Formats: sequence, C-alpha cells, structure tokens
Amino acid sequence: MLFDDWFDPIENGIRARVRGFIETMLEEELDGALSRPRYGRRKASQNEDAAAPLVGCRHGHRKRALTGTFGKTEIAVPRARIAGDGGKTSEWKSKSLQAYQRRTKAAEALIAGAYLSGTNTRRVRRALNAVFAGAVGKDVVSRTWRKVKGDWDAWNARSLKDEPIIRLILDGTVVRVRLDKKATSISLLVALGVRADGQKVLLAVKNMGGESEAAWRALLDDLVKRGLQTPELVIVDGAPGLDKALAALWQNVPVQRCTVHKHRNLLAHAPERLHEEISNDYKDMIYAATKQEVEAKRKAFIRKWRLKCPAVADSLEEAGDKLFTFTRFPPSQWKSIRTSNAIERLHEEFKRRIKTQTVLPCAETAAMLFWALMASGQITMRKVNGWQSLAEKPSDQFLDLAA
Repeated sequence: MLFDDWFDPIENGIRARVRGFIETMLEEELDGALSRPRYGRRKASQNEDAAAPLVGCRHGHRKRALTGTFGKTEIAVPRARIAGDGGKTSEWKSKSLQAYQRRTKAAEALIAGAYLSGTNTRRVRRALNAVFAGAVGKDVVSRTWRKVKGDWDAWNARSLKDEPIIRLILDGTVVRVRLDKKATSISLLVALGVRADGQKVLLAVKNMGGESEAAWRALLDDLVKRGLQTPELVIVDGAPGLDKALAALWQNVPVQRCTVHKHRNLLAHAPERLHEEISNDYKDMIYAATKQEVEAKRKAFIRKWRLKCPAVADSLEEAGDKLFTFTRFPPSQWKSIRTSNAIERLHEEFKRRIKTQTVLPCAETAAMLFWALMASGQITMRKVNGWQSLAEKPSDQFLDLAA
C-alpha cells in the first residue's frame, strides 16, 4: 500500500521510547502513594511512636494497550493494594491513567476534531490510519464523539443570568436524521445572542418537529427560565409560528423582519420576467442612506407595484413596520440589523459539515453537532457591525406606512 514503506527514524525512535516513559511515570506515581520505592522500605519518622503503618503493598503488573498521538503501545501497569479504614484494602488507581482508559485525551481530541471538520466515522478511520497505525475503527470514533455529550448537557443547563444579551437573532434550519429506522426531516431552532459589547454568542439549539408557535415558545421559555433578560431587539425571518411566540412572550420588544427573506417572498409573488425590476426597486428602498429616503422609496414602491403587480405590493405591506425597524437605530447598525445573515452563515457551515453524512444518526446528534462546531472553534463569530454605538437608545419614531 502507498505510504507503507515511508520509514521515519524520528517517529520510530520516539514511539519505541514511549512505553518506557509511561511505565516510569506510573511507577513513580505508585512510589508516591506507597511512600517508598519498589523493593524499598518506608522512611521511619523521627518519633518512632508516631510512625505511620505501611500504606499498602505491590502485587505485580497488568498489561494494557494504550493509544495516543504516538500510536498504539502495550504497557505494564503496576498494581498495589492500599490499606484503608478497618483493616480493609482496595486496589490502587492511577490518576494519570484512568480505569478502562484505552486512549489519551489528546488522541480523543484529535479523533473528535477530525470528525467535526467534515468527515464521517469511516473516513476518520482512513484519515488517521497513519497516525494510529490502524488502531481506530468507526466504532471508536462514535464512542469518542459521544463523550462530548457531558459538555453538551452542561451547556444546555448553564445559567444565562450573567449574560449581557441585548439582541436576539432567531432562525431555524431543516436537517435529515434517522428516526425509528427511517430518514426524517426535523427542524433545528437556533438562538443567537448579541452581548452589550457587540460579540455574538450561541445561546440555544433545539431539535423540534417544525417551526410552530409551540416549538419556538418552548425554546424561548427555556431561555427565560435560565435567566435570559428581555432583549432590546429581536431579529427574525418572518415565520408565523415565531411571530406568535414572540408576541405572546414579549409584546413590547421591537422586532426586525429579515429583509433578505422578504425579498424572496416578493419574487415568489411575481412572474420571472419582473424579478430583476422588483429586486432593483426593493434594494434601492432597503439600502437607502437615510430614514427619509427609505420612507419615500417605500411609498413609491407601493404605488408602482400596486398597479403593475398587486400581489407584490400586498406582500410588502404584510410585513408592516417590522421590515423597517432598523431605521429607528443609528445608521452604523443598519447592516447588522437588516438581516439574519449572522445565523444564516452558521446554517451554511453546518450544512457543509454534514454533507458527507446524508442522514444523521439521531435528532440529538444533529443539535449537538451544531453546538460542537462552535464550541470547538471550527466556526468563529466576530462582533456585529456598529457595535460601538450599541449603547445608543433607538428612536421612538416609526416609519410612516402611508402609501
């Protein structure tokens, strides 16, 4: 096979000495626990009457295979019985090498990182074959990945009381998972927060059957239960279920409808030959430099398309003032408020990651994988545009919706 004859004396020399190093480290740890070296006597105290009794005694070694970034090696682990209360003894347990541990944490981090980077379990095995000398199977990759669940559960239960969240961005995405041995589409509901300093942070990822009002309300109630304060602004894609859930929970919180999603809705209401003209008029309105220009171009848009294609005008009016909430804020923040692009980018990265797996093993794995991409640093987020002016309060004046 290719690469089989690529002998490296440096790697070979290091791996040959790893076994001796690990065994020496374990022996020294046991010497410390017994307060005496192997074949040695316990040091006597200056006060003979106060001398402590023997802590325990050795009784041989046991063989164990250990896989690390150095490859797979077989080591001899020392054994000993440690004296306890009441004359009872117990087996000595090393703090360096945990019971039943077969891989080092660095090796498990390497396996999990390779899996998160966009490969499936079988491809991880092939990719890391040279490092681990064929010691990693797809079941090992699966077991290593499942160890992330402890951190995932802790993240889901963490308190949000001290998080200075002033803005929420909410959106959902559809993924395919295996439920009851069949491929099924589910929705991942994602909540992204913006701190007072402008830094974006992932707050929650929930797997739900859809984007209904009940599904979104369950996610929002969980955030509130964990201490999330009422935000100053919420950015949404315009899904009816989400709008109802927000209206029931936070009636007075300003809501911004994503202008990109509304653009797609407008095009869906018109024949294809009009798409370019609609897009030009819509972009002139949304990306106008001042609030007065936005207001004037909105009126012109409604008048023109009320005559040319009434369905387009009706679709724009359906959004109401929620489509122009961004005009109440300083112009430096308009770019980050107008759309839900911050969360859409996360969806794109997630879809790119799972492209190698047509169907994910289960619904929980989908949500956990989305979170792990952020937690492991595979995806990073920067501060929102205009974060320097986040302390400024929005204006109380709404856009004039008269056509």
